[in-house]
Amino acid sequence: MRTPFISANWKMNKTVDETAAFFKDFIPLVRDTEGVDIVIAPPFTSLHTAATMIKGTNINLAAQNVYFEDKGAFTGEISPVMLSDIGCSYVIIGHSERRQYFGETDEVVNKKIKASHKYGLDVIMCIGESLQERETGKTFEVLKRQVALGLKDIPATNIVIAYEPIWAIGTGKTATTEQAQEAHNFIRRELASLYGGASEDIRILYGGSVTPENIDALMGCPDVDGALVGGASLKAESFARIVNFKRS
Repeated sequence: MRTPFISANWKMNKTVDETAAFFKDFIPLVRDTEGVDIVIAPPFTSLHTAATMIKGTNINLAAQNVYFEDKGAFTGEISPVMLSDIGCSYVIIGHSERRQYFGETDEVVNKKIKASHKYGLDVIMCIGESLQERETGKTFEVLKRQVALGLKDIPATNIVIAYEPIWAIGTGKTATTEQAQEAHNFIRRELASLYGGASEDIRILYGGSVTPENIDALMGCPDVDGALVGGASLKAESFARIVNFKRS
């Protein structure tokens, strides 16, 4: 039985003071929550504040990105050593915005995963197709490539997959439960081709305009193990409702 996994991705939102205010409101709302892994990924500037405030709680800390070198002359980058040192347990890698705006390739994603694992960070690897790719029938081709190249020579442990159809991110459009289940089932089968029976332990999250209103239906899909939440994770009450989804 895979433990549900609900992760917030704040993207480029919240100052240090806003981060502190969020956790002051959020922690009491999920203090008694059991059987769900709760993860929050603030911007880099808020990682220290978040790490301090969640100490001793049931909340885990993630970073939104990482570089694949330990240290060196890489102005503006953050290494996995630094993330581990500040208290991160997870790192998001390959988010569609990183791929779209910053030119990240599957090969770069693969290098970042290997570097993160080297320093004990679990990885949330994002994959997903664009609207054009979906409309031209290339969804499964894209997912197959991203899984194969992103996870090349990567062991089955310490990996979470986030399926995020790009056309549903921040648009208010959400994949139907049928579309989500179909994509998740395909990803599960691709993972099985890489890892055999170990693939059954890998959690696959849905990301793309997840809200308190649609989380229950999404979590009712057999192959949807959780969610990667953007805008709806910025308010404590909203994200707490998602974390405390109603099990069918």
